[in-house]
Amino acid sequence: MKTGKYILTINPGSTSTKVALFMDKQNVHQKNLSHSAEELEKFDQVVDQYQYRLDIILDWLRETGTDLDSLDAVVGRGGLLAPIPGGTYKVTPGMIDDLRKAARGEHASNLGAMLAKGIADQAGVPAFIVDPVSVDEFDDIARISGLPELPRRTLSHALNIKAVAHRVSEEEGRPLNDLRLIMVHLGGGISIAPVKDGRMIDVNGANDQGPFSPE
Repeated sequence: MKTGKYILTINPGSTSTKVALFMDKQNVHQKNLSHSAEELEKFDQVVDQYQYRLDIILDWLRETGTDLDSLDAVVGRGGLLAPIPGGTYKVTPGMIDDLRKAARGEHASNLGAMLAKGIADQAGVPAFIVDPVSVDEFDDIARISGLPELPRRTLSHALNIKAVAHRVSEEEGRPLNDLRLIMVHLGGGISIAPVKDGRMIDVNGANDQGPFSPE
């Protein structure tokens, strides 16, 4: 008998889609669903990969014996939305429309909300994103670039930075608002952010500033 909340999480990246099932905080199943370059080359735009990735996730759920009716929520990685504070946001038709238009750029993370919504609708449960790459909590001074016409903008690996900050808070037994942290995400891209009072008050632009990124 189910005793907690059953949550499916989806993290689409450039070469894979990471999926996991949680019963509250317990990781019940997880898998890295890899996508070959040959498969992805068939699609002109990132958004065109939606059905391909959705079918693979649904196949994985069947492999784990997971009934969609057992889900309580689906959470996807947040994409290149308008600048917003960190937090959890319900996926709406307007959000999906913005991600399809890709006004701030094309990126695999744009598929996160779409995939979450596609599965959540079938399961009859809500879909959410958490701390999208467009999280903007800059102090005013962090926006100064040296040119008034070109204020600094933020796109970063906010999801991982925020998650690790919360983990540090939990392990240290101290409120996040009491901590002063330097958070570093090292992956296909690199983000470095000072975190103060729970906010990412600055960050190198992961696409065009800071350390050289492998991607």
